Amino acid sequence: MHPQAPDPLDLKLLQALQIDGRAPFNRIADTLGVSDQTVARRFRRLRSTVQLRVLGITDESRLGRSTWLLRLRCTPDAAERLADALARRPDTAYVSVISGGTEVMCAMKPRTRHTRDELLLDRLQRTPRVTSVSAHCLLHHFYGGPLGWLSKINALSPEEQAALSPPPVEPAAAPVLLDDADEALLALLSRDGRTPLTELQASTDLPESAVRRRLDRLRSSGVLYLDVQFDHERLGHDVVAMLWLRVAPAALADVGHALATHPEVRFAAAITGQANIVAATLHPNTGDLYTYLSDKIGALDGVRSVETALTMREVKQLTYEPGR
Repeated sequence: MHPQAPDPLDLKLLQALQIDGRAPFNRIADTLGVSDQTVARRFRRLRSTVQLRVLGITDESRLGRSTWLLRLRCTPDAAERLADALARRPDTAYVSVISGGTEVMCAMKPRTRHTRDELLLDRLQRTPRVTSVSAHCLLHHFYGGPLGWLSKINALSPEEQAALSPPPVEPAAAPVLLDDADEALLALLSRDGRTPLTELQASTDLPESAVRRRLDRLRSSGVLYLDVQFDHERLGHDVVAMLWLRVAPAALADVGHALATHPEVRFAAAITGQANIVAATLHPNTGDLYTYLSDKIGALDGVRSVETALTMREVKQLTYEPGR
């Protein structure tokens, strides 16, 4: 039996944090029509009941870098150790064990071509009990990143969403360049996206006004966004699936945009490889997954085939650490 599910006010708070993970509690409280103390108390409780975390995430594409998805097939006795080892790397952003414990999936954010090739062409190829490695470069996001799954729960009214929305992200004209102070801020926020300005100032030896300006620049340029992470099972989603779709090239954009509108989809992107779209979905049970595959995926023109893999354990969720 699951613990008591979040009530409507909890869901409003979760979606509010997805919209702006650094929104002050008093602004959230004013928007929701409750007291500051109520918001703070609910926040603390959600950290305990659904393992709520607000993390600062770096959008690698804004820095002119690529993200790679790795599928590592291995013997059953090696999957957990391999996943744990990958999770310890500073350049991995997501690691999970899927397919009955014989496959590990990893999102990799290499800072240089050398570190990418060192992992893909050397280290993984020599890792015992790894039977195959496939690497897929993310070409285009249809859903995910700043658009977290909580944006789809419709707990907030359009007026409440507008009141909480931060300034829009500026269009990317060229890759953003970071200095050491930016890297330090991103590293701190990767562990707690709501780290107060006073703590950021103390840790970086920058004036508080300079910290505020840097945060504003990192967010307005799209380099930094805030992601809300939580235990999906506590919200009634026991099944997490990865879908690898083969789509006719002419239908790629239409299928991707359709996936982005599905309430079940928390991430979708075009990738390189035989499967040219990957999607992560959430479901209350396997019956709902079957219905989703047959009714919604099956109705999309251009989908030639779909491979489905269930996530057994999420070992690491998105974080950011400065390069070494």
